[in-house]
Amino acid sequence: MVKGIYHPPRTSETVQFFPHKTRSHIQTPDSNIITQTNSRGYISFVMTNSPELLYHIFLTVIDYHIDPSGAKRSIYVLGTNATLEAARNSAFRVLATLGYKPEDFVEYAIHSSSTEEWDHGDGVLVYAKAPAGQVFLISIQATPNDEKLLMDSNGGIFMPTGIPSLYYVMQTMIDYNKDRTGCVQETQIEGTFIHRADAYAAARKLLDPLDYADYDTPEKMAGEWPFGEEVVAHAVAETGQNIIVEVKTVAGAHHKHGKGM
Repeated sequence: MVKGIYHPPRTSETVQFFPHKTRSHIQTPDSNIITQTNSRGYISFVMTNSPELLYHIFLTVIDYHIDPSGAKRSIYVLGTNATLEAARNSAFRVLATLGYKPEDFVEYAIHSSSTEEWDHGDGVLVYAKAPAGQVFLISIQATPNDEKLLMDSNGGIFMPTGIPSLYYVMQTMIDYNKDRTGCVQETQIEGTFIHRADAYAAARKLLDPLDYADYDTPEKMAGEWPFGEEVVAHAVAETGQNIIVEVKTVAGAHHKHGKGM
């Protein structure tokens, strides 16, 4: 089990099948019964629940080959599950999905037991170090299911029709007091949203500008914003910590960090 994560009960149940030409899932008037179709065009009625928590799979890539301090890193949300079991199973398959094998790395470790000694961080399930020095960390974070997303029979989530990805409001704290290089970083998902507008509205309200010695947004620095298009705000605390708030979706990790890319 991942430290500090509660595993809610799983209650999905398939009721019956019959032929249907529709190939996208739709929601019925009963919010706890949805329909889904398989590749053969069969539609199933699935009784499901709305889990208390969602489990998000993170890929963190630390570019030691570019910056030996470890301050340069990229973080991606690869997907969301309704159960810890499903999230763990997905996390263990991430590097294979990116085209890697364990023998491609000079160091490769899997955290499969809560009783074994583990030196790669709470929540981290897979650690891999490439020959060039690049480190891959696969981890899981849990957040409340505020959007009341429904669970499918495999421990995944049903996305509303026409929504390709959730929007994740993320906060990264870089503590220069602990290390002046900026290698001490912590990223948390602060909210998960179905609609982009809701995610950006929440991200803009996440920090109170009055609490920080410096607080900047893309609007305040029009044409000079150095933090990227996903970043909504950058703040500096009186104590020196830097805070970055951004909105991300599930996209792009395999293009940037897949084997051979």
